[in-house]
Amino acid sequence: MEKVVLNNKLECPVIGIGTFMLSPADAENSVREALKMGYRLIDTANAYVNERAVGRGIKESGVSREEIFLSTKLWPSEYENANAVDETLERLGVDYIDLLYIHQPAGNWLAGYRQLEKAYKEGKVKSIGISNFEGKYIEELQTKWEIIPQFIQVETHPYFTQEELRKILDKYDIKLMSWYPLGHGDNSLISEPIFVELGKKYGKTSAQVILRWHIQMGFVVIPGSKNVDHIKDNLDILDFNLTDDEMQKISELDKEKRYYHRTDEQLMQFAGWKPEFEK
Repeated sequence: MEKVVLNNKLECPVIGIGTFMLSPADAENSVREALKMGYRLIDTANAYVNERAVGRGIKESGVSREEIFLSTKLWPSEYENANAVDETLERLGVDYIDLLYIHQPAGNWLAGYRQLEKAYKEGKVKSIGISNFEGKYIEELQTKWEIIPQFIQVETHPYFTQEELRKILDKYDIKLMSWYPLGHGDNSLISEPIFVELGKKYGKTSAQVILRWHIQMGFVVIPGSKNVDHIKDNLDILDFNLTDDEMQKISELDKEKRYYHRTDEQLMQFAGWKPEFEK
């Protein structure tokens, strides 16, 4: 497994299993099978309402906790809950979290970030992150953080490479974790001639070529699936390298096209919604 080195010297696998939109049963199965295949990074969140299932999948896999890089996120309704981190640990059934994010720049997000910093100092989390903090939000956070985050999680793919955001990330050596890495499954992206051509050259699918592009861009990628065959295929990207010329050709696809458009109204709704956690 290839890894990236974080700004606090920890290492994180370059590819993991995401659990967004997976039911508890599917999340449990996907995590268990992914770990058995060789995955060592798992990403979940309070809002996915499958943290307990992820914890069960970890235990059922037989892989030791120390080998796993576990990532989750606090939802805005938990930012001012002084017990949010401990409750998250309890749901996951673990003693520490490798990476804890605040999920959205909604509500009292600074209180949420202070929770991350406190948990980091206490050893309850090994690294901290921000999710969906772009533009004015990361600009404001730079003036208020005590501990620089190790990760940001944002929409990223060849149609939207986050070029402007990466200028800030490079300044602080903050790593980027990609969601919607395949452009939300957009067939126009996956069917781009460059990916079809490179797939034939390397004996890979277009999706595998795109995931490899993420890794060579320095991103960590977390494709999610409940299909065991897809999970296996997504991991099969560690045995080839795209050339500099191929990476350059892919970079020319960037059209700043997003698939997710968040509004200020949605941020207000996020702050008022509380997940019904799995019992």
